[in-house]
Amino acid sequence: MVHAYILIQTEVGKAAQVAATISEIDGVTKAEDVTGPYDVIVRAQADTVDELGRLVVARVQSVDGITRTLTCPVVNL
Repeated sequence: MVHAYILIQTEVGKAAQVAATISEIDGVTKAEDVTGPYDVIVRAQADTVDELGRLVVARVQSVDGITRTLTCPVVNL
């Protein structure tokens, strides 16, 4: 299982709507509004890195109101 944090920037005033929409996507375990340079932080999981990529590109980035994402896969050191 691959886990990742997805840092999301949104259009002004869209963070709550984006977080609510993303929280309904399969593979997303948590979506929260935050302050700072990013507006929403998402915790996601997938079986493979390729599947994680498809989740981000096909599902998350298609949500209305998102302007930029940064995916940070979790590593076990």
